[in-house]
Amino acid sequence: MHPSCALIIWLAAVLALQALGYAGVLLLAAGVLVLGGGVLRPWWGYVRRARWLLLTLWLILAYNVPGEAYQDMPWAPTYEGIADANLHALRLVVMLGCLAWLFHRLGRDGLVSALWGLLHPCRVIGLDTERLVVRLSLVLDHLKVAPEKGGWRRMLRSDSMPLAGPEVLHLALPPWVARDTLLAVLVTASLLGALVA
Repeated sequence: MHPSCALIIWLAAVLALQALGYAGVLLLAAGVLVLGGGVLRPWWGYVRRARWLLLTLWLILAYNVPGEAYQDMPWAPTYEGIADANLHALRLVVMLGCLAWLFHRLGRDGLVSALWGLLHPCRVIGLDTERLVVRLSLVLDHLKVAPEKGGWRRMLRSDSMPLAGPEVLHLALPPWVARDTLLAVLVTASLLGALVA
């Protein structure tokens, strides 16, 4: 599969996820597990790191959706809020699974190549895609290194920003074949069909 094709499929899955109900979300999660092949461990790591975001999202939605209070307790969230919060939290968990699949499938270099291939036609209208791809590559390089404690203070000072980075960025982009077009069209049409349905 071409890296740009994988990125298109991921984008379609993330967009379709916003309109799916429980059945569709669980079906997409099963697809990520079956097609991912070893994606479960990084997926769990992303979910574990996003646990406070998930809890905050759940509490905000559960308490801010109007409806009937849970077991008629005045301090409790509403039944409707709990249902909405559960669905949105599940969507976020599956979105993290889709992200784990993308990183597992492409890796850092593949993701940069996919973005390069996807944005390459935008050069016709004058967009500087090379600069965007190089910046993404630098961000991904810095994400591999764990930040030191209190390092955020130094990052805010402009005089102490690290200037190290690769001198040359090599991209290996395989040719786009008819199979990639067929796969991208079929998967994107089926996933985005959920937005219409």
